[in-house]
Amino acid sequence: MEINQTCNLTGDLFISLINQGYARLNANRKAINDLNVFPIPDGDTGDNMCLTIQAGCSQASTLSGAPLGEVASAVSSGMLMGARGNSGVILSRIFAGMAKGLSGLNKTDTAGFAVAMDAAVKEAYGSVAHPVEGTILTVVREGAEGALPTSGKSFEEYLAALISAMEVSLEHTPEKLDVLREAGVVDSGGAGLLQIVCGFQDALLGISTDAPDAPAAASQSKVDFSAFDENTELKFGYCTEFLLRLQASKVDLATFDEKEIEDYILSAGDSVVFFREGTIIKVHVHTRTPGDILSHCQRWGEFLTIKIENMTLQHNHSSLAQPRKTQRKEYGRVTVASGEGMTAAFKDVGADVVISGGQTMNPSVADFVKAFDEVNASTIFVFPNNSNIILTAKQAAEVYSDARIVVIPTKDPGAGYVSLASFDPSTGSAEEIETALAEVAAGVVCGMVSTAIRDTVQNGLQISKGDFIGFRGDDILCKAAARNAAAEELCQALDAGSHDVALVFAGADAGQDTQALQESLSCKYPLTEFMFHDGGQAVFDYIIVLC
Repeated sequence: MEINQTCNLTGDLFISLINQGYARLNANRKAINDLNVFPIPDGDTGDNMCLTIQAGCSQASTLSGAPLGEVASAVSSGMLMGARGNSGVILSRIFAGMAKGLSGLNKTDTAGFAVAMDAAVKEAYGSVAHPVEGTILTVVREGAEGALPTSGKSFEEYLAALISAMEVSLEHTPEKLDVLREAGVVDSGGAGLLQIVCGFQDALLGISTDAPDAPAAASQSKVDFSAFDENTELKFGYCTEFLLRLQASKVDLATFDEKEIEDYILSAGDSVVFFREGTIIKVHVHTRTPGDILSHCQRWGEFLTIKIENMTLQHNHSSLAQPRKTQRKEYGRVTVASGEGMTAAFKDVGADVVISGGQTMNPSVADFVKAFDEVNASTIFVFPNNSNIILTAKQAAEVYSDARIVVIPTKDPGAGYVSLASFDPSTGSAEEIETALAEVAAGVVCGMVSTAIRDTVQNGLQISKGDFIGFRGDDILCKAAARNAAAEELCQALDAGSHDVALVFAGADAGQDTQALQESLSCKYPLTEFMFHDGGQAVFDYIIVLC
């Protein structure tokens, strides 16, 4: 059906916009990934943003005919839990701000959408402790500012002005960020946002994008219902999720305190995720009596969506699933790693749950929430091990109310591994433990070796595609034609000889080179004990941790 280009923005039209925005982004996600500043095969901004907005589309898919504010809130809620990576988290906050600006509206005009865009800008900037210009933040702000004024503009004309301003802003991002200028790319998050808004315009014009397959999140196999028969005991209760719309006929919307509902949910179940956006309340809870919770909550409103899953059946179905611990412990530890060897190593030093992910596939907020639930502890320490995962972990901490979540901002696997290994509950209070862990993480020296995927110049090094590069954080320290040579030069640059112990995690591609490197480094640094592990991680040929 052709969309009237001058009509007000309705809930159904917003669903069309968001779906086409996702399709447009997905069709261009590889190009977004390739805008990675660092010249190694870890670009995942396009994938992260796709999976984030895809979660929003799924949440709104059943809301045909619903008011605009309700649809926008559902999109925001879905993106909140589906957010991955820094770009995905900021994208989710952009749409959270937009939902706030559209809250309570059945539909809106161009001026109303501009107000929502202003709220989106404020929410996005507020989600980052230290906003950096030259990023997606700049693109959304300058885009919203450049589309004004709205007087006399149709929605189609407003989007055209918004896109034009975003294009100019994106083109100038390298002038605001030295790392972009040095790498010769524009900001990838801003480029992804531009594709989404271009998709909005496509929806208005009736243009359909044939997108390639989306990046896959964790696959789910079909559940075997025979795993729960007439004699099976309900051991784990029900995973219950719903969206509740508060009703003016049941509560005073201006004064109602949602804590009245939250307190009941907390008393009736566990693993609670609870938050309110406008007149919509999002709930996730594990309970043996979902009917009681639903009946209680219906006193305040009506349900938009409900999902109830038998967790005993899910646990029986999965040979890998472990029964949830019946006794809640004081402290738990969650970390993120890629590769069987790395996962095993983190478990060996005390991780309760190792979330699969890392450089090329960042976990989502929902992945963290699931891990927090599995740990079953009063205080859970989280080690993200990647600068692009820290913001996701913090967003998960904000929405999880069944435990205190403490995020230790580990930016690499080395910092995560050493600080996790140093965890000592006898240090004192949770605050004192947090301080001690953060200090350990800050003092870890971790370097990595990977392959350059394009020609570039960084730190005075002329790097060619295919070179092996050694780096610490964002600083490229050396390059070489072979991986072992790069590893040896990296050890020299990191002053490996001044450390007592060096842990080396060999990647999936290191193969037979590992033994030769161990012999060479042990000979070159006789006072340093080199301990090699088969990490099996992708992207990084070697991860070298100096203690």
